[in-house]
Amino acid sequence: MKILLLEHPRALNVDRCNDIANTPLSSCLLTGYVAGMLQSKGHEVEIVEGYLDRLSYMEIENRIEVFQPDILGVNMVYHWQNDASLFAFLEQAKAKELTSYVTVYGFYPTMAPEDILSKCQAIDSVILGEPELTFAELSEAFASRTLHRNRAGLANDEKSSDLANSGDLSGLALRNESGKMVCRRREPMENLDALPFPVRTEAMFRLPEVNLMGSRGCYGGCTFCYINSFYGQAARWRARSPENIAEEIDSIIAKWEKRDFYFTDPNFFGPGQRGQVRALRLAELLQSRNVHFGIEARVNDIHDETIRVLVAAGLRDILIGLESGRDESLKRLNKMTTVAQNERAIQILRRHGIEPNIGFIMFEPDSSLTDVRANYEFLMRNDLLNNLIVTANVLYHHQIILKGTLAYRKLEQEGRLKIDPSLDYEGLTSIEDPKVAVLAKIMRETTNFIFNRMAGIWSGKFMEPIGARAKDQEANIVLRQTFEDSLKALEAEQLFTDQQADERVERAIAKIGNILLISLQKV
Repeated sequence: MKILLLEHPRALNVDRCNDIANTPLSSCLLTGYVAGMLQSKGHEVEIVEGYLDRLSYMEIENRIEVFQPDILGVNMVYHWQNDASLFAFLEQAKAKELTSYVTVYGFYPTMAPEDILSKCQAIDSVILGEPELTFAELSEAFASRTLHRNRAGLANDEKSSDLANSGDLSGLALRNESGKMVCRRREPMENLDALPFPVRTEAMFRLPEVNLMGSRGCYGGCTFCYINSFYGQAARWRARSPENIAEEIDSIIAKWEKRDFYFTDPNFFGPGQRGQVRALRLAELLQSRNVHFGIEARVNDIHDETIRVLVAAGLRDILIGLESGRDESLKRLNKMTTVAQNERAIQILRRHGIEPNIGFIMFEPDSSLTDVRANYEFLMRNDLLNNLIVTANVLYHHQIILKGTLAYRKLEQEGRLKIDPSLDYEGLTSIEDPKVAVLAKIMRETTNFIFNRMAGIWSGKFMEPIGARAKDQEANIVLRQTFEDSLKALEAEQLFTDQQADERVERAIAKIGNILLISLQKV
């Protein structure tokens, strides 16, 4: 079978530039793993990097027309809107008979399969959860059906979804004869070492680091996260062996001479002592390979000795999910961590020369001014507001409510979730405390201005101008002061009118804009 896998174009939503949770980083490897599995089964596979290569849909159509795939698979990523452009493209591809079968996979379709199948009739099925085995079985079923039809001399123009209407394929959601969605979830894979290494395109190697998957799932249960919902009810943290990871790294070094890596795992270490022992074994294997790498982890898994050994093996970057500086907020978020653990993790990492990247939720639906004050003082106390890009992130970041999370279900049950009938994947809810809500509005509009102004530099598209660091520090001070002054005024029982809030935003933007007057040159 000829199978084309598409990473579709994604638009930047200027109003959501500071929201980073629309899909986990681990989703960037889904297509590569599907391709590796399909190739191991003897299928001819082509990956089209519509996003990384910035292709238009016309260019993608030309690629499909040349390849003539039997199946078109799409890693469908939510980008803060109904993807009418993608749906229209798939309808057109079917109408032009560029392919006879379309399936989509990824985090967004796994959480909202019925919504997607109802919106786009060109999509024949949705793969739920881990896509590798389901896609391989779907391809085999499609090939068997095609062979049967050819031998019997039957027409091959019937509705493509009839190949799986019986519901025999685990992990596949599709319409039955009456148009109703039918599906059956697949159990998560037990042995991740059995997966073929992912196929990597040239576009992926243009990124600063090579992404690696060392584990899947998480032993946590944060209310804002849908990682485990993606893998299914029986999901748990599962890991590749250190030896299998080292083998893949060796193959990349040998073929591409790349030595900078980033583990996309949302939970690098895994639970307890077993997770620490595995990390130490991986460090032992990596130490002789002269590599650098980054990871993401829970704060309770940051242990002094393990970090020391990992740094010696090449660890240079780490993202830790702090989320809040108040224990009451951490309990609401079901982090199963404490403020003390947050601070201890920061201290350990800095002791070993690593300044952590942090995940933080300044504003929750149930945040009080007491929560916000505690968050701000925590960030200041731990020297986490000294860098403009970090400050702009954490002084606004709000809790995003996506389908598949505990927060989505809870707020929906309480009748507090606003759901757009045309798009039920993301739910919106207001912040209960009106003072917290107005502070969130001020910081959202101010930080969006900064992100849009600095996008070219922070993305690496433009060179950093001479003297930019000093200017960034000036702007950082203004941003912190805007937050602090607004918070103090609200704590003093003043509730701003819309006009007063807008005036605060305008003053902050004017000051920051004057500081960040920059002349850009392309890299």
